[in-house]
Amino acid sequence: MTENWTGKGKVRARETREGLEITIEGLTTQAKYYKPLVHEFFRKEWRGSRPAWGEYVVEIGMDYVGEPPWMDLDNLAKALLDAVKGYAFHDDAQVCRLVVERQAASREGISIRIARRGDLPAAPGLR
Repeated sequence: MTENWTGKGKVRARETREGLEITIEGLTTQAKYYKPLVHEFFRKEWRGSRPAWGEYVVEIGMDYVGEPPWMDLDNLAKALLDAVKGYAFHDDAQVCRLVVERQAASREGISIRIARRGDLPAAPGLR
C-alpha cells in the first residue's frame, strides 16, 4: 500500500482521482460485523472529503482463500453501504450502480471503490 492510505488497523482508505477506495483486512461470515468496524474508522480516523449529493457507483469485492465463505453478498453490501453513509455520500439511495462480487485470492479481505457517476469509465455495453 502506498503512503497516502489513512488508517493503521483493519480498515484503510484513500482518495484517488476516481473517488474513494476502502480496504478491510480479513473476512468473517457475519456481515453485521463490518458496519460498526467501518463506521468507527470514518468517525475516528478519516479526515478526507465529506459527503456530496449526486449519483454514485459502488464496487465491492470480497477476496477469499480456500472455499467461498457462506455469506449473502446482498447483506454484505447493505452493511457496507450503511457504514459509509454520511461519509462517502449522504444516503445510499444515491447509489445508481452497485457491483458486488467474490473471488478467490491469495489474501482475504474486502475492497470498496466509490466514485461519482461519470468519474469512472462505463463498462462496455452499459451506456
